[in-house]
Amino acid sequence: MMKPIQQLGVIIAVILTLGSSAMAADGGNPKKGKHLYKKECKACHGANSEGPELTPMAKTMAQWDRFFLRDQHKSKPEVFKALSEQELKDIQQFLYDHAADSDQPQTCG
Repeated sequence: MMKPIQQLGVIIAVILTLGSSAMAADGGNPKKGKHLYKKECKACHGANSEGPELTPMAKTMAQWDRFFLRDQHKSKPEVFKALSEQELKDIQQFLYDHAADSDQPQTCG
């Protein structure tokens, strides 16, 4: 039988785990996000491109959440501005799901 302090620790760990996954874009579709990332983002963020090379593994899940929360896309190219709110959520979900500290980190080949 677990001591009350151990039970409290387990409960807190579960809440923190569930809470951190809830930070990702609600309603984002990671499959659509991957397609959109390859179509809209890789042109500027791939190898030998004008922007810095970025892949989902370039940041942690929390860093991707903060990036989108703070609207940190620096240059705001017209393509980025033209994306709908849903498309941005899809891209965010893809980046979050395959971030450096996720269960399935990915480079987006």
